[in-house]
Amino acid sequence: MTTNIDTKRLIVIVGATGSGKTDLSIALASYFGAPVISTDSRQIYRSIPIGTAQPTAEQLAAVKHYFIATHDLTQDFSCGEFEEQASQLLEQLFQIHDTVIAVGGSGLYIKALCEGMDDLPKADTGLRMQLNRRLRNEGLQSLRDDLQRLDPEYYAIVDCNNPSRVLRAVEVCMQTGGTYTALRKGMQHKRNYDIVKIGIDMPREELYDRINRRVEMMIANGLEHEARKVYHLRHLNSLQTVGYRELFEWFDGSITREEAIELIKRNSRRYAKRQMTWFRRDEDIHWFPYGDTDAVTEYLSSVLHL
Repeated sequence: MTTNIDTKRLIVIVGATGSGKTDLSIALASYFGAPVISTDSRQIYRSIPIGTAQPTAEQLAAVKHYFIATHDLTQDFSCGEFEEQASQLLEQLFQIHDTVIAVGGSGLYIKALCEGMDDLPKADTGLRMQLNRRLRNEGLQSLRDDLQRLDPEYYAIVDCNNPSRVLRAVEVCMQTGGTYTALRKGMQHKRNYDIVKIGIDMPREELYDRINRRVEMMIANGLEHEARKVYHLRHLNSLQTVGYRELFEWFDGSITREEAIELIKRNSRRYAKRQMTWFRRDEDIHWFPYGDTDAVTEYLSSVLHL
């Protein structure tokens, strides 16, 4: 993207879980003297820093971050709310900074920030109650089956282990008689700043190995203790997250500790695959090999005329 030197710029860093997004964001934020906005739908929550891979205390001290550990687990926080709050924040930040960094792996949050939210119908209270009853009585697989039948395209990319996203998609399909995919392809909202998207690319085997090792590090750093402290809140949407669901099953006695750890690794790898499927569809993303920070800064300096 070619931009005017007077234009404000949002640099968006995307990639799969475990691909090194946080390290790159810190490097670029330091290079450009920019703050960082997290576009991770789980890092906004307090009490779960290990399982959500929140930036370390040193990283938070090095660069100003927003939307990190800002909400209680009991607070619901939608994409729409994120778009509204993040857009207001950007207006304030661009009064001070020419460049802001956004980083995260939540595709819907990134889409909301860059393009705005689609005009989806409001939830029908009766239908929502009916679907929630099915979720409780029949389990998530029942709603997954509906979504696969009603909207196979969205089913292929959605986090099928996230009950709220599966339920919402089924709800929209049933309300409108159409697909959730079609309604999500609305008109892009015009932003008054330029957006440059940077993606971190990594060979699949290397990525999966990094994910496996990161899970082991999380366990060593106290993920089990962290999960036990929030176990009584396991019903909350904020905890329908890889790393906690599997440990909760172990706490319930359904599986062993070893099985839980292996499931966390497997489900993290599957989540990474879905993330890359989502991001590969975005032709505006400029991809760079993991660790090639110099190439990223050179490219950004060129397109931003810095």
